[in-house]
Amino acid sequence: MASWPRNKTSRPRAIRRLVIWYRRNAAVTTLVDTATNSASAATNVAADVVSNAGSVVTNASSMAGNMLQPLVFDPLRRLQGATNSSELNVIKDSERIWIAVDGMGGDEAPGAILEGCLQAIERLPIKIKFVGEKDKVLKSAVESGLNLELEEAQKSGYLELVGSGTSVEMNEEATVVRRKRDASINIAMDLVKQGKALAMYSAGNSGALMASAIFRLGRLAGIDRPAIGALFPTKDPGQPVLVLDVGANMDCKPTYLLQFALLGNIYSRDVLQVNKPRIGLINIGEEDCKGNELTLQTNKLLNEEKRLNFAGNCEGRDVLSGEFDVVVCDGFTGNVLLKFLESVGSVLLDVLRSELPRGRRGKVGSAFLRSNLKRIKKRLDHAEHGGALLLGVNGICVIGHGSSKALSVVSALRLAHSAASHGVMEDLAELQKT
Repeated sequence: MASWPRNKTSRPRAIRRLVIWYRRNAAVTTLVDTATNSASAATNVAADVVSNAGSVVTNASSMAGNMLQPLVFDPLRRLQGATNSSELNVIKDSERIWIAVDGMGGDEAPGAILEGCLQAIERLPIKIKFVGEKDKVLKSAVESGLNLELEEAQKSGYLELVGSGTSVEMNEEATVVRRKRDASINIAMDLVKQGKALAMYSAGNSGALMASAIFRLGRLAGIDRPAIGALFPTKDPGQPVLVLDVGANMDCKPTYLLQFALLGNIYSRDVLQVNKPRIGLINIGEEDCKGNELTLQTNKLLNEEKRLNFAGNCEGRDVLSGEFDVVVCDGFTGNVLLKFLESVGSVLLDVLRSELPRGRRGKVGSAFLRSNLKRIKKRLDHAEHGGALLLGVNGICVIGHGSSKALSVVSALRLAHSAASHGVMEDLAELQKT
């Protein structure tokens, strides 16, 4: 077995104390070894003794909870200054707002969408109008074991099933919403138009959602093309950056990008609570003379627009730097950025796992890093952000990823609630006047 480093004076005092403590308490390192291997099966009880390693394998649910937690993780938390306190969030019925959900949209619909909605009403001050083909929804609820939760949510008045006709498939053309007038995506959009819901969410065909929003809600005056805005993480976990457009408009004009900046400025100011959002333009260099014809002309328009705090060109490496609050680009570039970001979290974690040392010391280190790795994954996981806003239409619409599951649905509904409760539409109406 490899020995600890000899130059003890180079290590911080707190680390040296932990090392001495662990060397005197060999049983603790054995428990760490055990808990690491059995974390994925915490409810299983193993009673075998592995003679060579000297590992004592015990009931992970009781021993890891009762012994490992106070002995191992508490010293680490004190060292890092971390806390694990949770606050009880009591939701008042008077605070709940209605959100319409396209229950048939997405690869995992309606089961995963329904599961996410049931979780969301427990965590968020919302009520849901779940639009879908009732027979399929009820059948899926039984198959997923959600039928009792669904009945309870309906009795409580937190979830209402709204029947719909044949749904829009993921592979259909966007214009199909004109023919399938009673599709779930259209009915959900109508609920927003009629004021029966303050926002709508769909993980279905994004082209169809955009077409339905334009046909039924209409564009805001002065906005030629609606844009899809997605929140990207930055170095500051409390301040994401809004990137738009991320897929609605593949070919853009300079005036479109200016309008995207105006829309993003209002959203960042109202919802993200940024006093004076810094606007950036995706480009290949910081200098105003860099870029193609589109970015050169857009740069000039953004510089001349007095309502914006234009901070200049934003190179690809600066998108997540925290130096910008809103970043604008054409839909082709934005979609590439979005799909690239979706892969970063899983790749980074795989690299970290492969680089961790093997053996007992490696497992002790892994136990120390586990909470950190989980936080990193959470910050980079696109499922934690859930959806993107369709900005530029006369209503609040959130577009989810086609493969959205329950966690993504909850995150998207949190985004919809945030937009609906911060007066975004009122400020967008003021934008139309100017």
